[in-house]
Amino acid sequence: MANGQVGGPYIERRRADWAELAATAPMTLDGATLERLRGLSDPTSLTDVREVYLPLTGLLHRYVRHTGELHAATDAFLQLSSTRTPFVIGVAGSVAVGKSTTARLLRELLAASPDVGWHSGTGRPGHPKVELVTTDGFLYPNAELERRGLMHRKGFPESYDRRALLRFVMDIKSGAEEVSAPVYSHLVYDIVPGERVIVRRPDILIVEGLNVLQPARVRADGTTGLAVSDFFDFSVYVDADPVDIRSWYVTRFLSLRETAFRDPRSYFARFADLTIDQAVARAESLWDTINGPNLAANILPTRGRATTILRKGSDHRVEWVRIRKV
Repeated sequence: MANGQVGGPYIERRRADWAELAATAPMTLDGATLERLRGLSDPTSLTDVREVYLPLTGLLHRYVRHTGELHAATDAFLQLSSTRTPFVIGVAGSVAVGKSTTARLLRELLAASPDVGWHSGTGRPGHPKVELVTTDGFLYPNAELERRGLMHRKGFPESYDRRALLRFVMDIKSGAEEVSAPVYSHLVYDIVPGERVIVRRPDILIVEGLNVLQPARVRADGTTGLAVSDFFDFSVYVDADPVDIRSWYVTRFLSLRETAFRDPRSYFARFADLTIDQAVARAESLWDTINGPNLAANILPTRGRATTILRKGSDHRVEWVRIRKV
């Protein structure tokens, strides 16, 4: 693919040219931290951090800073003295594509960066306070999914409490002092009753999830409401060929079979004793009947709504980056 401008609303950079944009940036993340942040079976390396995520962090610095300048200019014009609200970043992409690793890396790198124009004073001195919330917490509890006949569509847009998620992000962007979200356990595959994560006025909030770039739904009368993405200041879509993502999903399933599925508390404990062939067949079936159709029908169509697209090759290595033209 050609480097530079591409047809439509994006500018494209091949990996080597993208990496050059932050060639002199200090590396603030070590191998032990990366190991902690990586998802299961995710091969992201320190080289990937330097060549892909440091340039992305540098771009985000500029968006955060200039958004702050716009806020100040708007306040001056309107003769106000309002408090700046959090800068919200959305991270989207398929199951098993690596979006959770991307979100965690961005949180770590942004929090380790110098203050980019303002901060709440509650983070590290001289650094922004960065929080990360995943939309898993806004899935309906399993009992409710069962009641609605949606357990086989978990992860599809209709399996989320979209009103609660929208209200959460709206409250964040309204500058609320404290906002809470439900907690989801991947071990028990359900919402944890009575447990909440509390977000207290971060400088930057990262919202990670499958469907965070979904447009607003059209009402019966033909009008539309608000979408969660309406409140994003920046968004990232982690992309790859669906054939590759399917392969990564199967690999991750096999890894879970040897780890989390061995825990008797796990919702998937029944899969721990499958033979390799049985496990592969089960993973492929889950992908072909749930995750693949969700990607094709609901997630992939939102890719063009992102500010940035990170495109991975079959080895999980980001090959090129597209940035929406300003």
